[in-house]
Amino acid sequence: MWLVLAMVVFQMPHIAAIQVHGNLVTSDEEIQRLAEVEIGAPVDDDTVEQIAARLRTTKKFDSVQVLKRYASIADPSPIVIVIIVDEGRVKIKRTGDPEHPYRAVKNRWPRFMYQPILHRDDRYGTSYGARVALTDAFGKNSRLIVPFAWGGEKQAGVEFDRTNTHGLVNRLSGGIDWNNREHPVYDKTENREVAWVRAEHWFRPQLRVGITTALQRETFAGATDVFPNVAAGVILDTRVDPALPRNAVYGRAEFTHLAGSHLTALDGRGYIGLVGQLVLGVRAQWTGANQALPVYLKPIFGGAANVRGFSPGTTVGDTLTATSAELILPITSPLRLARLGVSAFTDAGAVSCGPELPPCDQSWKRGYGASIWISATVIRLNVAVAHGVGASTRGLVTGDISF
Repeated sequence: MWLVLAMVVFQMPHIAAIQVHGNLVTSDEEIQRLAEVEIGAPVDDDTVEQIAARLRTTKKFDSVQVLKRYASIADPSPIVIVIIVDEGRVKIKRTGDPEHPYRAVKNRWPRFMYQPILHRDDRYGTSYGARVALTDAFGKNSRLIVPFAWGGEKQAGVEFDRTNTHGLVNRLSGGIDWNNREHPVYDKTENREVAWVRAEHWFRPQLRVGITTALQRETFAGATDVFPNVAAGVILDTRVDPALPRNAVYGRAEFTHLAGSHLTALDGRGYIGLVGQLVLGVRAQWTGANQALPVYLKPIFGGAANVRGFSPGTTVGDTLTATSAELILPITSPLRLARLGVSAFTDAGAVSCGPELPPCDQSWKRGYGASIWISATVIRLNVAVAHGVGASTRGLVTGDISF
């Protein structure tokens, strides 16, 4: 009888070996002790999950994965338990022991990331500063961000951002921001304070919808307005490289209720590869309100944002329509880290105004020009010369650092 019982026990699934991976600070023996697992212990359907739960309960690891593997093809009873842990950020520390001069220890300091702000456009000039982010501040894949910029557009604030690949809300962001700049048309200071929250759902990486709610305080030309706004929009973006797109489309539609008005913004772009590296890019954009907007919210006509042959101080309106076509030719190999190229473009656009004084110029304006540009990973610089029909010829320098 004892012989039969021994044979039965021998055929039962049991732990034949334990493997631990990913640990630098905690020893294999300590992990096995925390997991309450030892060689020879029986294995059932709940063993793997129980081991993982015990390790997660210790809160020593950022992530824990436990796998069950068969030690033999011929005999399914001996089981190998594989434990994979992530101890998070660690650092190497000197011990003073000649035989073991270094050891890995847990890094307890907050994990900060730094991103420079360097941006130039022809509306507000050059802005410079930095963003400091604390990662995993509100859980995994979250950030607490403190931006600070000076120059053409001054900015300070506190923001948060969290992404999640599953569920209804795939990205939740928000913050409190202060912005200060000179309006390019009226040469008056804009001082804007806004508290905002945005939620996005991603149907797929190329198709996203989002809703933004905000409370805004605007001081302009000695007057102060406080108003809420709500915006809902959709973005379709098939560009693999937004800096140098090819055979791709970009579309954005957004509806905003703010300051007693309804504002609709549409932006469509298409990029078609022609011969070699030559790309034809076309764009159409329209921004319109159902009634006269406050002057600081009116779309600005001219400059790199729409019709490059006219300065961004040309005029404003309650509705703006603009189109452009551009031939984009990279002149360096697509395998190079930094790419150099040239472009030739033509733009056209117009604004219309509500019943206000003084009336705006609603005629269509056209321009054309050429540019030379460089794109190198996170840096984009564009130097252009554009002529506005019936106006002057002007130079434009735009660029930024983006991550």
